[in-house]
Amino acid sequence: MPGISVHVVDVTRGVPAAGMQIEIFALTPERHRIADGRLAASGALDHEVAKTPLPPGAYEVIFHARAFFTAAGVAQSTPPFLDSVPFRFTVFDPAQHIHLPMKITPWGYSLYRGS
Repeated sequence: MPGISVHVVDVTRGVPAAGMQIEIFALTPERHRIADGRLAASGALDHEVAKTPLPPGAYEVIFHARAFFTAAGVAQSTPPFLDSVPFRFTVFDPAQHIHLPMKITPWGYSLYRGS
């Protein structure tokens, strides 16, 4: 199944990052938003972009970490260490699915192309 899917886990509390705001942008030929929303209780973004073939090119996902941790009442530094976390990648085959699993704390994150 083609498209881009996102799944985020708050490893500070050991729970899915339900409610985190996510934005996805196509960067070519010019930057424009193709998806946005809040993560579901599962920590996944429920959006059509997860099922839609995307043309080859550059893309960016923005994870709104600071706002998420603030709303969740998770202790952060003042000012918070993380704010919005951008991740840029390239789609080279519209038939492939790009899955982006993320593990995040207020101090850092791990993000990669999953299977």
